Amino acid sequence: MPESVPVAPTVEYPHVFRPITVGSMTLKNRIQFSPIVSGHAETVTGASNTDLVEFLGAQARSGVGLVTIGSSPIDFDRARDFYGCLSVVRDSDVADLSVLADEVHRYGAKLSIELTHAGAISDPTLLNGPALAPSVIPGIHDPATTKEIDRAEMEEVKANWVACIRRLKKAGFDMAMIHGAHMNLFASFLTPLLNHRTDEYGGSPENRMRYPLEILAACREEAGRDFNLELRISGDERVPGGVCLEERVAFLNAAAPYIDLVMVSTGGFLETHAMTCMIPSYHLPHMLNVERAAQIREQVPMPVCAVGRITNIQEAEEVLASGAADMVAMARALIADQDLVTKARSGRAGRIRPCLGCLDCVRGPSIGAPLRCTVNPQAGREVKYREIPLARKKKSVLVIGGGPAGMTAARTLHERGHDVTLWETSDRLGGRLFEASALPQKDTFRAYIDWAVRTTAACGARIVLRKEATPEAIADEAPDAVVIAVGADLTVPAIEGIDSPHVITVSEADLGLKPVGNDVVVCGGGLSGSECALGLAMCGKRVKVVDILHEDELCQDAVDLVRLALLKLMRDYSVERVQGSVQRITERGVVVALAGSGAPGATAPGAAGASAGAAAGSGAAAATAGMPAAEVELPADTVVTAFGLQPDRSKIEPLLNIVAESYLVGDCRNVGSIFNANHDAFNVAVEM
Repeated sequence: MPESVPVAPTVEYPHVFRPITVGSMTLKNRIQFSPIVSGHAETVTGASNTDLVEFLGAQARSGVGLVTIGSSPIDFDRARDFYGCLSVVRDSDVADLSVLADEVHRYGAKLSIELTHAGAISDPTLLNGPALAPSVIPGIHDPATTKEIDRAEMEEVKANWVACIRRLKKAGFDMAMIHGAHMNLFASFLTPLLNHRTDEYGGSPENRMRYPLEILAACREEAGRDFNLELRISGDERVPGGVCLEERVAFLNAAAPYIDLVMVSTGGFLETHAMTCMIPSYHLPHMLNVERAAQIREQVPMPVCAVGRITNIQEAEEVLASGAADMVAMARALIADQDLVTKARSGRAGRIRPCLGCLDCVRGPSIGAPLRCTVNPQAGREVKYREIPLARKKKSVLVIGGGPAGMTAARTLHERGHDVTLWETSDRLGGRLFEASALPQKDTFRAYIDWAVRTTAACGARIVLRKEATPEAIADEAPDAVVIAVGADLTVPAIEGIDSPHVITVSEADLGLKPVGNDVVVCGGGLSGSECALGLAMCGKRVKVVDILHEDELCQDAVDLVRLALLKLMRDYSVERVQGSVQRITERGVVVALAGSGAPGATAPGAAGASAGAAAGSGAAAATAGMPAAEVELPADTVVTAFGLQPDRSKIEPLLNIVAESYLVGDCRNVGSIFNANHDAFNVAVEM
């Protein structure tokens, strides 16, 4: 176990701001900017550019001790898993890489980069030739696109890793991270689930770790002792039969002569839950890997860095103070507020903008587009919006609506120097953010509401609550410009019985405004309906969700890892999905016309979590007496309507015709997510 160091007593987070020596370098604090692919490099070639330089500059300005560039392949032909990832595979890359090092160093941070060989988890469309794996395993790998790596290819892969280390040293980087987690090629050799080789590189734990150790030894030989190496591993692969803790510790001790730091991540690509743990969303526990990091730290000689849903500076301090890890890695929190560490250091932690954990920051890079952040519209756009520009001409601007779009518009407009007034019809700011944060695990959303309301109220705009916007009131106010951010209303379709006393809206259910019985049917399986259903099930209710779409088509507006985690939790809490359309609501429940009853894709009540084509339980799809064969009645004490939102054009359009310069932002323009609302409002406000 690394020796403890006295705590610096002069700052609020003393363990965070205690310097640490890792290998040959001393870091000014214990925070590492965790590797995340930003998608800024040139899409095909991976060449660096000004966008990437500025994004890394923002990472360094955040105040972290170590910046790590995300997932850069050691070989663009056979190792790649992203478009827009940075190239370190050509000697000609060194000049551009040196610019990145200079940019990070000028803010007092050290620079590293995650080097990876994706192996069999590569996207085949990105490769020139089949993907490489220790073994080609039926049912896991596609033999048409995957081959067992041979000895010559193993030597080539090792040489590619070494060549990347050589280029990074020449470019002035301080460290390289060997990505050995998440069941990529390196990690696949270590796990018995993916390594079925019969030569000296398969079988026993000693044989399975042989090739990874050869890679590390070769990298260390090239690196020398002045250039540092970090290894990223999955402390827990979260799949039955994966590498156990004892075996993982044995490997790390064998690797100790070659590495200066180990990052403890988790998960892999063999199972859905394990995938969602790799980049954990708000549905997964905070500090997901800290316990396993602590177990490893007790048994290895090198410093340990914990990563995985460490969402704020308080959690970072808690991890370090407990001795669970020597360093803490964060990415999304540092993107949500690009001054996070600096604010914490200067006593302004209360001003840090919280990360939601929504994973919208990985949506763009997953298709090769640049990173964007739900709560920080400047992130990833540093070239254009490193600073909010002052307006060339000051205007009086009226913002109508105090939801997420209205608040973002008001803050941005005031920061630009405009004279801003915000009208909100209710008695508080926040809009639909309150119902969107109802799930117990969405504490980060509630933290964001608190931040958004506080900072909007204190930004300098004039906030007027309980103020109805009418054409006459706007005319009396006589602003130079109007930003309309009045949101959208719940859709109420013309369904028989929808006005019954036991029918409530998803908003009423989420906010606890009306009582909910023990048997609940939620009509509408989109994100709001599904999360409402989960929340009720977590409170002990028996819940069914009805939607015309199959489960595979639902909640597509959420990032896939969020969606998969949500669907798993719904299965865990026995939420049943019924594929069909609501016909009418009765005193006893909801009458549903099953979608293609008896056909593949139909999910009947009683078949919770059934996949397409799975048969329902005996009699589950049988028609209720007196009803057509394709209809069933789902019993319910309470019916929750979650049919989505739609703008009320009859109320919005009159407000647009009073002032020539008028804008629609947020849900009243186009119903979407918090991301859409914030970016919509920012894009209008920053250019007004």
